[in-house]
Amino acid sequence: MRIIECGSQPSATGPTEYFTGTVRIDAPFAGDEPARIGGATVTFEPGARTAWHTHPLGQTLIVIAGRGWVQRDGGPIEDIRAGDIVWIAPGEKHWHGATATTAMTHIAIAEKLDGSPVDWMEKVTDKQYRGGVPANDEGVA
Repeated sequence: MRIIECGSQPSATGPTEYFTGTVRIDAPFAGDEPARIGGATVTFEPGARTAWHTHPLGQTLIVIAGRGWVQRDGGPIEDIRAGDIVWIAPGEKHWHGATATTAMTHIAIAEKLDGSPVDWMEKVTDKQYRGGVPANDEGVA
């Protein structure tokens, strides 16, 4: 058993090659071999998001604060809020992040396959991000 005490690990900034906007990554964790599980708590400030990406064994997002968006390639942008759980299937191209006006924090959990839990792709453009803005999002045209 291992307990990682709250605040014992420094926060990290989401790398600009994989994220747009201000993103903070906290409390990263990983299982010991032979386990492949790992994850972190990720906070997206308004307008911040991931690049398009896939996970070889899928991903679970547990939204713990705020409001965000998630989109699979070819699908609509979908609202996610605190308390929601999102399952992203293996190999499903997607992105996730905050809405344009509200921050969002989620716990992201994924398993590694051949040493990697994620395959990063191109960034989500501003036009793609704005293209699916729900009509009920206040302050966004």
